[in-house]
Amino acid sequence: MKFLNKLPYSTLILAAIFMLLTPMSPMPHVFEKILMIKEGVFYKPLDIFDLFFHVSPLILLILKFWKDQR
Repeated sequence: MKFLNKLPYSTLILAAIFMLLTPMSPMPHVFEKILMIKEGVFYKPLDIFDLFFHVSPLILLILKFWKDQR
């Protein structure tokens, strides 16, 4: 977890916003995947990887914030 010390908050925040909102059309992937989970059609390995890929900067941001608060 030492690599989190090297990552500035500004970079993580920009990466998280960018990855959560891309692609913009027809709708961001994160919202699309959440709707797929809600509808019960979220089962392909590619969908799981795609959701993890788009949420990973947010997870890193949360981990860095949590680590700095301790």
